Amino acid sequence: MSLPARIGRGIALTLFAIYFALPLLSMLDFSTRAKGGAEGRTGEAWANLFQDEDLRNAIIMSLLLALFTAVAMVVLLVPTMIWVRLRVPGATRVIEFLCLLPLTIPAIVIVVGIANVYSWVTYLLGDSALTLTFAYVVLVLPYAYRSIDTALSAIDVRTLAEAARSLGAGWTRVIVTVVLPNIAQGVLGAAFVAVALVLGEYVFASLLHFDTLPVEIALLGKSDASTSVAASLASLVFVSVLLIGLSFLHRNRRSSS
Repeated sequence: MSLPARIGRGIALTLFAIYFALPLLSMLDFSTRAKGGAEGRTGEAWANLFQDEDLRNAIIMSLLLALFTAVAMVVLLVPTMIWVRLRVPGATRVIEFLCLLPLTIPAIVIVVGIANVYSWVTYLLGDSALTLTFAYVVLVLPYAYRSIDTALSAIDVRTLAEAARSLGAGWTRVIVTVVLPNIAQGVLGAAFVAVALVLGEYVFASLLHFDTLPVEIALLGKSDASTSVAASLASLVFVSVLLIGLSFLHRNRRSSS
């Protein structure tokens, strides 16, 4: 790479870093500012993330929702997409249409449509916010599908499956031990995107009357802005670390291969 190209690349990266870092630094400045017009800094807002019982429960609930949604999405989508590619490739377009459909429908419309269904879900499974897992799996399908589909398109699934079957492997073993390790990067990317979406989702939880982290942050914003901003910043940093970790993992995997 020539020197001017390197300089241009460095300037572009610096501008992007400033663009993304300034809002985060502003949030950190606001959340650590002393209240009541006093000078100095305080960690009270950050301490409230652990001391405020409602906020602490909302954080735990959102993390559990993110985990359950990611696992449910992988269990539902990965075997289905592999099976369709191997056994009924003609249904690929149908599966793609169904998975991408939630992307074309506003979230509020989906919530209104499933509100009556969720009254039965609540009646049968209780009023825990963890029941939002079913709705969130639908919400993350379009993004998860694209990530997994890209990973599957990069390998010869049929040849791998036929080789494993010729050696006596069953379909479960083919999916779990042969195909899945080869698309692990795509599955991991889909899982991280699912986590990011769940931690930032507000419409579903609010309209279905569940207390998740985004809902609690919105409520805190009316009474304790500093804690609300601290919780928002912590959520952003957590998701950013996950995505950066995925990027480094992908780079290390490519360099090792």
